[in-house]
Amino acid sequence: MKSGILSCVVFAVFLTATTGSAQTRKSVIHRPVRARANSASVYPIHEGYVDAHGVMIYYEIIGRGAPLMVLHGGPGASHDYFLPYLLPLARHNELVFIDERGSGRSQKLGDPAGYTVDNMVEDVEDVREALDLGKITLLGHSAGGVLAQAYALKYQKYLTHLILCSTFPSTKQMNEVLARIKENMSPELRDKIDGMEKAGLFGHGQPYQQNRYTDEYMIAAWGEGYFPYLYQNHPDPNYDPVANGVMSWDLYREMWGSDGEFVINGNLKSVEYVDELPTIKVPTLIVAGDHDECDPSLSKEMHDKIAGSRLVILPKSGHMTFVDQPDLFIGAVDSFLHPGER
Repeated sequence: MKSGILSCVVFAVFLTATTGSAQTRKSVIHRPVRARANSASVYPIHEGYVDAHGVMIYYEIIGRGAPLMVLHGGPGASHDYFLPYLLPLARHNELVFIDERGSGRSQKLGDPAGYTVDNMVEDVEDVREALDLGKITLLGHSAGGVLAQAYALKYQKYLTHLILCSTFPSTKQMNEVLARIKENMSPELRDKIDGMEKAGLFGHGQPYQQNRYTDEYMIAAWGEGYFPYLYQNHPDPNYDPVANGVMSWDLYREMWGSDGEFVINGNLKSVEYVDELPTIKVPTLIVAGDHDECDPSLSKEMHDKIAGSRLVILPKSGHMTFVDQPDLFIGAVDSFLHPGER
């Protein structure tokens, strides 16, 4: 048992204007708040930081009801890609978004070796404790689903429900899926990607470009190779494979690896949870798209291993299920958490 709240100092920023020094007031934009006839229609946002044993973890809370913490993927993305798609869930649950260590608005580490699933599990637990959330529902998407599984395997007693979205329980199996994705490309695209990977993906271009993939590789891998597995029914018209590269690259290379999109050989290669999944006893919902980058077969295996779990495969949907099929996704989560209320 950790030392608890005393070791997890919460730095909260409330989006309610307060009085303060003249210097403070200069940095605050005061907007009048009008009284509303129906205050139930107003959903304030509360944001802040939890000092998770030396790492500042950003959180953002919106909604009412039992807490539902949401874990993003990447690894190295941020919670922003869930918005506005998950907002309808705030009508029935208090949504607690976090940016994982090194990602988004959370603190970055000087030594990338600190970016591990085990450390992120402790960050999630520190946030839960520090915010006094009690038992929570935990939703993890993509690499965030790996983190959610790891949390459940260690801290199951603090969960009411578990929701695993477009994720994988085994890096070995995920690498097999990625190899198949590559095999199914056109020969021209596959040869182009293979050539760039063999030449090395980092250290090219201007100094500011050398610690990330080249634009050409991002367009080929994320724009052409992955795109059919990201979206199907409702492709995001704002999706930009180069903009997708705005992430925590030191974290990504530490966890995913440096050899390209179609092999995981960073520290995520240690993720092999299949044999442990039967120990998860909390109610579990598993969601994937029928064209998911994380192939539906992975979700079916998790469903087979977690007794009593519910499996939902969304039609005409890629990895971004809540973008492709927003109503079906929200309906699946809401009916799982609040049966009979819809």
